[in-house]
Amino acid sequence: MIKVTFPDGSVREYAKGTTGLQIAESISSRLAQDVLAVSVNDEIRDLNRAIEEDCTVKLHKFDDAEGKHAFWHTSAHLLAEALQALYPNIKFGIGPAIENGFYYDVDTDDVVIKESDFAAIEKKMMEIVAEKRDMIREEISKADALKMFEEKGETYKTELISDLEDGTITIYRQGSFVDLCKGPHLMNVSPIKAVKITSAAGAYWRGDETRKQLTRIYGISFPKKKMLDEYLALLEEAKKRDHRKIGKELELFTFSQAVGPGLPLWLPKGTALRDRLEDFLKNVQKRYGYQQVRTPHIGQKQLWVTSGHYAKYGKDSFQPILTPQEGEEFLLKPMNCPFHCEIYKTLPRSYKDLPLRYAEFGTVYRYEQSGELHGLTRVRGFTQDDAHIFCRPDQLKDEFKKVMDIIFIIFKALNFKSFEAQISLRDPNNKEKYIGSEENWIKSEEAIIEACKDKGLDAKVELGEAAFYGPKLDFMVKDAIGRRWQLGTIQVDYNLPERFDLEYTGTDNQKHRPVMIHRAPFGSMERFVAVLIEHTGGKFPLWLTPEQCVILPISEKYNDYAKKVAEYLETKDIRAIIDDRNEKIGRKIRDNEVKRIPYMLIVGEKEAENEEISVRKQGEGDQGSMKFTTFAENLQKEVAEMMNQW
Repeated sequence: MIKVTFPDGSVREYAKGTTGLQIAESISSRLAQDVLAVSVNDEIRDLNRAIEEDCTVKLHKFDDAEGKHAFWHTSAHLLAEALQALYPNIKFGIGPAIENGFYYDVDTDDVVIKESDFAAIEKKMMEIVAEKRDMIREEISKADALKMFEEKGETYKTELISDLEDGTITIYRQGSFVDLCKGPHLMNVSPIKAVKITSAAGAYWRGDETRKQLTRIYGISFPKKKMLDEYLALLEEAKKRDHRKIGKELELFTFSQAVGPGLPLWLPKGTALRDRLEDFLKNVQKRYGYQQVRTPHIGQKQLWVTSGHYAKYGKDSFQPILTPQEGEEFLLKPMNCPFHCEIYKTLPRSYKDLPLRYAEFGTVYRYEQSGELHGLTRVRGFTQDDAHIFCRPDQLKDEFKKVMDIIFIIFKALNFKSFEAQISLRDPNNKEKYIGSEENWIKSEEAIIEACKDKGLDAKVELGEAAFYGPKLDFMVKDAIGRRWQLGTIQVDYNLPERFDLEYTGTDNQKHRPVMIHRAPFGSMERFVAVLIEHTGGKFPLWLTPEQCVILPISEKYNDYAKKVAEYLETKDIRAIIDDRNEKIGRKIRDNEVKRIPYMLIVGEKEAENEEISVRKQGEGDQGSMKFTTFAENLQKEVAEMMNQW
């Protein structure tokens, strides 16, 4: 017999060789119907694999991320089988589950798979589902695997197999279709009740731009048709909120091929919005004792050698900028932290000086492959709301909690009501990919876990997701339509202080190392603005929006009065524009609704006589008439309440 421990701490005994499905059946028949995969000692497995020893077990339904993973991984294989039936000469790359659905990279030779082909692919997938094919896992030797896929002409699979160790290779069969795969999968394809091919795009084999470009076919699937319908409705809403579309409509930013891909150009309205975000954070940071610094866009190569980034990311990520001076090499900065270390070193430091908090809106540059670029969310030049805190070990936890407070302030001011936190720790089975001592890593990880407990923050722990130099706490916000976005991050670092030989004199008059905290509440200004656009649909908070109100004279006769109102509002730091086009008032109202300006101020004969305005609020309609001085007071109060909630 083996002992199985469940998530609630209860323990049951089962016969050796019992499967996850049998365990589910022993609990309830309903659970057995709904369960899709099982975690055994935190390893996700197929439900029909035998369990041979004492372990912890967690059963996963579609509601769980692990259940979705198995469901969508199986759907990727289902897609591949359908493609093989429709395109006999097709060759397969990789087909993983992703956060929303799955994809498969395929080489179609000269055949182009278009959107008009998607319906036929979906039909074929559901025909295969109707046959209720089992997913059969087999362990296979490296030699046999190579032989099998070579005979099939699957060159991409054989390349993958060549990189694998003998004794670790598995394949999955469903009918006549066979795929190299680690799993996990559903036991059969029958739980898949609805599928949708969502898009097709180019993708270089293994992400290498020097290799052949394959076709990446994306899809999603669900155990109920209703769930697919809801998802498609969500996609339509997401299209309406696309930051690229809204950014163009609102004249916030643009891209230029002449400048280069992934390098955004901020237009006046977008720049004003960014400036206000920066000013808001600067104001918050000032209250928390931060000092603003500024550093160059380039630095000498040795700086990145010292920091460890050059060795970690390699020459491909760091192309040198050569000068007329022989042997002199500079690099575009991919991050700000080494510069802040050098600022710390400008003066001798005492324990009394700490903590030191250096903040910078520093623009950094990282080469992203052209296929990965996407609007403002993935760019090659971006500005981090970066800061580095240098503190004593005994100050670490309190400083970490203060950074968490700043992030909570930002989320509140921008109406991000729903968010999750993730503690990213080392991979305990692969510690060689990290730098720094075991002792420092333990201290860092404990400080983050304790800080979250102190704040009552229920943070998910992920192993293997830490930065190479230290553990971190990441924040994922849910936007208005339920999508998750990673934004703020806080990282603990004992390693850079050692690499840059940072010191302070302690109470014992001896030299000690400070601890370093990296933090960026926005993450990057570009990505944050993109998320904010999609969260609000371009209807920004009143304090942030580029234009707070638009004045609409009902005819040219009242243009002068409109200017008078605008000039007064300007004296009160209220951002107002005038729509003095020779159009009917109904047309002006409709046009300005689209521009997402919070307030429309209509002026005509009655308003001019009484020094009033007729107020319409975005999404709420007519608010009645009032003195324009009263409106200004009300708007200022509304802004102040929003910005001072903390």
